[in-house]
Amino acid sequence: MQLLTALAVLATEEGEEASDGLSLILPPLSELIAGILAFAIVFWFVGRRAMPMINRTLEARQQAISGQLADAEESKREAESLLADYRAQLAEAKTEGNRIIEEARTAGEQLKADVVARAEEEASQILAKAREEAENEKTRALADARREVGEISVGLAEKIVGESLDGKMQQDLIDRYLADLEKL
Repeated sequence: MQLLTALAVLATEEGEEASDGLSLILPPLSELIAGILAFAIVFWFVGRRAMPMINRTLEARQQAISGQLADAEESKREAESLLADYRAQLAEAKTEGNRIIEEARTAGEQLKADVVARAEEEASQILAKAREEAENEKTRALADARREVGEISVGLAEKIVGESLDGKMQQDLIDRYLADLEKL
């Protein structure tokens, strides 16, 4: 306080001497002292009362922002993890799809081979059956031909000999004639 009083006295002495342009800029000493005191009271009040509240508010805001940043980082990590999982699942699904397609292709080729084999087997059976039927038909036709040739031969022999042949003679004659025909 003594310093303020000394300054006030000094300013008064100087103010009386230099009252030309400086007095326009500097306020009167009483107003200057009242302004300094008011500023000091406001500064003290702000420092004691308002600054702790402002500091608490700033700290709360800083903590909220830090929390939000931490949450954002966590969300980013989760999103990256999910993206990696989805990519892995997609790759696995593609692999599984390719495997299924390959299995279907293999199954189709196997089915085709089975159908072709079955068709060839059926064709072989049909061919064998046709050959057997042809052989049976040939045998039957030869038997019919032998019978007719035999009947014709017997009829011719009866006409030539002039008498009727019995069953035993007739069969011997037919067998001899057919044996002669086979030799030719």
